[in-house]
Amino acid sequence: MPAAESDPPPIRSLLFVPANRADRMQKALATQADGVVFDLESAITRATAAEARANVRHALEAHTPGQPAVFVRVSAVGTPDFAPDTDACRHPSLTALMLPQIAEPSEVAAASDALEGTAARIMPLVETASAVRLAYELATASDRVAYMGGATGRHGDLGRSVGFQWTPEGIETLYLRQKVLIDVRAAGVLNPLSGLWGHVDDLDGLTGFAQQTRQLGYEGMMIIHPSHIPIVNQTFSPTPEEVEGWRSLIAAIQEAQAQGIGAFRYQGRLIDHAHLLTAQQNLSRAERLGLG
Repeated sequence: MPAAESDPPPIRSLLFVPANRADRMQKALATQADGVVFDLESAITRATAAEARANVRHALEAHTPGQPAVFVRVSAVGTPDFAPDTDACRHPSLTALMLPQIAEPSEVAAASDALEGTAARIMPLVETASAVRLAYELATASDRVAYMGGATGRHGDLGRSVGFQWTPEGIETLYLRQKVLIDVRAAGVLNPLSGLWGHVDDLDGLTGFAQQTRQLGYEGMMIIHPSHIPIVNQTFSPTPEEVEGWRSLIAAIQEAQAQGIGAFRYQGRLIDHAHLLTAQQNLSRAERLGLG
């Protein structure tokens, strides 16, 4: 598959926009979000589906390299709207197809077949108990899967499926997010994404939730409002001090290895080859974000 030949663009912030609102779609493309999701599924009514598909097609055709990456959430695989939704976004500017209500690996494979001849990636949404249980199988159902992770949301699909009671602290979803993260990491998914934070005006709550999500190991999160972009981007970005620290650590380890030294003390810590690999990985991500 052509898409497998290059890494997908890194995504820290992924902003949802209703695809029946052309004005909001254009505003979203002018933000600092790493990616936008034009929503052809739950954010629109079926009566506006044809108009929304036309809006998506126009946005893809007018997309320029400097704008956020474009994802499109289509209707669920197997529904009558899946094929026309997917046809509307078969375009080189499409970064990824977002698949809602995924429950079986065969659905991911069917979506991959529908994208045949394109380089588009796939992001299965974890919105059911079945998807949590089969996260590894879903992530490995197609080479196109490049974005995936445990999602949360107050009174959302996953909450209804599992039955948890949402809290701002997120303890009730901690296992769900961790389990899915381990599965998608084991599957080799390069850009695990989680979310959502549903309180538009509670930026302090968003900050805490984003920090927790980053500490778990996610690369970014889905968001619902442009005001969330700066906080999420900052949370999932390394600081200049971290970047410089990785460079210095790499140099120190390489110098020690040149002298035949494997493990040594560095700034009060015991350092060995594993720390070199971690620092190199972190620095590579920073460089892909344009921060290295």
